[in-house]
Amino acid sequence: MTIIWAILILGALGLLFGVLLSFAGRVFAVETDPREEAVLEACAGANCGACGYPGCSGYAAAVVKGEAPTNACVPGGAQTAAKISEIMGVDAEAGEKAVAFVRCSGTCGHTKEKFTYEGLPSCLAATRLGGGSGANVCSFGCMGLGDCAAACPFDAMHVVDGVAQVDRSKCVGCMKCAEACPKNLITKIPASASNAVACSSTDKGPAVMKYCDFGCIGCQKCKRECPADAITVTNFLAVVDQDKCVHCGHCADVCPRSVIRYMA
Repeated sequence: MTIIWAILILGALGLLFGVLLSFAGRVFAVETDPREEAVLEACAGANCGACGYPGCSGYAAAVVKGEAPTNACVPGGAQTAAKISEIMGVDAEAGEKAVAFVRCSGTCGHTKEKFTYEGLPSCLAATRLGGGSGANVCSFGCMGLGDCAAACPFDAMHVVDGVAQVDRSKCVGCMKCAEACPKNLITKIPASASNAVACSSTDKGPAVMKYCDFGCIGCQKCKRECPADAITVTNFLAVVDQDKCVHCGHCADVCPRSVIRYMA
């Protein structure tokens, strides 16, 4: 009889708690805007965080609240932006696709090392050695251990000949790779960009020439010969202003160090 009574009491308690939970769920239910689910379905579903919100659901909620633009889903691109704009009843917001770019040209055999690194295959781990620069003499260069490639959810980043390279056909501009790079070598450029400086060293020219065959030496030849005045040289490093660039590729042709990439 004790066992039977115990079963009955537990069953009654379970039923009571179930009724109470059901009642509480209805009383305290938070109504969700149906557009939020529609926006979520329109998103690419990558949950990459490139929009600046915690995943696709966080972005969808922000769009419905009017806190986020309709074109912030980077992997989805223009198509997703158009769908979300239609759901929200607004005009599609224009936005050019962007891709990642690695500001380093120091491939194997063309840059010098202070020592041979034989540790954890991680750029972050390697920076703990050599005064924060790792095994490379260049304190600005790519370490080639692939933290960026491991972080890329779209298989758009690979280490080739000791330097990370971006597959522009796969890159969606989420910049997870940039977040993973301890050297801050990876930047975002418009997908239409045809010229960019693949170096991030701010050392003086003579110093760069001692440790890298391709590093920018700040000679300013590209700046002087650019027909669109799209190049500036600051701290011995050339930078292309993508808004001014006319995609002629002349800067890449005249660069004595072959550090400007012509990608058209």
